[in-house]
Amino acid sequence: FYEGGAQGMHLRHGSQPERFPSLHGTPQLQPWWAAGYSFSRGHFIVNVPYDQYQPMIFQGEEMSIGIRGFSIGYDFYAPERSVCFHHYNVGKNKNVRNKVHHFWENDRKYSGTGKKAMQRLLGIVHMNPEIEPSKWDHTEEDRYGLGGVRTPEKFYATIGIDVKEKSVQGHLCSFVDNGDGKMHKMFTKFLRTDGDYEGMGIDYTHINYQFVDPRPGQE
Repeated sequence: FYEGGAQGMHLRHGSQPERFPSLHGTPQLQPWWAAGYSFSRGHFIVNVPYDQYQPMIFQGEEMSIGIRGFSIGYDFYAPERSVCFHHYNVGKNKNVRNKVHHFWENDRKYSGTGKKAMQRLLGIVHMNPEIEPSKWDHTEEDRYGLGGVRTPEKFYATIGIDVKEKSVQGHLCSFVDNGDGKMHKMFTKFLRTDGDYEGMGIDYTHINYQFVDPRPGQE
């Protein structure tokens, strides 16, 4: 979903509650990358490094990493069962855990920095077409930018994101999961073979699917 704020409109994904897996014996394909639960070969962080030119960014980080990773050819999977978790500072944990310092305490000291960083973040992944490219920082974009295997536009079209209208097709879980891992079964049949010189992961040139909300207007 899109949300606003001092840094401007940006996309974020919500959290998925614990549930029984739809598939067994295999991790399940997902569209999103999650900062709080990410395991990979070391070359992922080498090829998709955290952008050092995005200070004061909190929300938006997962979109940046996920879409940049997609463009290089990485696919994201959820394991069959959870192996770790963490508590937020809510309920009985609040008084203890909320004593730590938060980076947003420095908002006033670095006023405007986050907004500029967000323009760069969104610009790199082609998510703010209304902003003239000359208005945001392109420093080391070759290092912190996109790959050449897939385009962000392919990602947006596939899962129903409209970057111009700042809207998304709802009920995406009905496609990703649907009780039988529909997205996984449809897309993984196009996995490239090891050693494919054209790239890695799923070959999206064979995928023309575009998700549309099956229950518009409903919760």
